[in-house]
Amino acid sequence: MVYTVRGPRPRLADGWEDPPWAGREAVEVASFRPEGSDHRPRTRARLAYDDDGLCGLFRVEDRYVRSVYTRFGEPVYRDSCVEIFLQPKPDRGYLNFEMNAGGALLASHITDHRRTPDGFAAFTRLTEEDGRQVAVRSSLPAVVDPEVEEPLDWQIAFSIPKALLEKYVGPIGPLAGQRWRANLYKCGDGTSHPHWASWSPVDALNFHLPHCFGTLFFEP
Repeated sequence: MVYTVRGPRPRLADGWEDPPWAGREAVEVASFRPEGSDHRPRTRARLAYDDDGLCGLFRVEDRYVRSVYTRFGEPVYRDSCVEIFLQPKPDRGYLNFEMNAGGALLASHITDHRRTPDGFAAFTRLTEEDGRQVAVRSSLPAVVDPEVEEPLDWQIAFSIPKALLEKYVGPIGPLAGQRWRANLYKCGDGTSHPHWASWSPVDALNFHLPHCFGTLFFEP
C-alpha cells in the first residue's frame, strides 16, 4: 500500500473540511482485526509535509468514546486512540506516535520489536522534552469520561518535526522523493467496545509489525 504525501503543510488549526486539507487524498484505516468487538469506527487521515517535517489530520466517526489519560507517556492506547508509526530508514528502527481523543501522546523509538515483559527487546521512550516538540490538537476536551456511547465525530491534528526524527534515526535529508515505511491505526483497548484497525493490514493482533507497514511517498 502506498500513500502520496504532498506539501505544503496546513496549519494545526485547520480542520478536515477546511481548504488546506479538503482536497487531499485520505488514508482509510479500515482493516479491522477479528479479535475486536463489532464496533467499526470509520477512521481516515490526511498527511502533508515540508522541509521541517510531517503533519497529519485524523477524522474518526466514532461511538463509545472514552479518554482519561492526560500526561505524556501514559498508556493512551487504552483510550479511544489514533496512531502513526514511522520508519524513515530501513535499518534504524521506527517511531510510534499514539494520541488519544483528548490529545495526550505516547511515543517511543523501537529498534527491536520483539515483545518482552518490559515492552520490547530494544526501545527508547521519547522524553517529555521530545514530546513537547510534537504539536497535537484535538477537537475534544482533554478528558472524555464517562464514555460517550452515542455517535461522536472527532479529529486529531499533529505535527512532527524532522529534527526530532533525526535525533533517533540520524540525518534524513530533504523529504521530497523519499519513501518511508509507515502504518496508521485506530484502537480503543480499554473502551466498552475494543477494536483494532490499521491502514496496511497486520497479520496478528499486534501493531508493532514493521513487515506489515505500507509506504509513504513524499511527492517532489
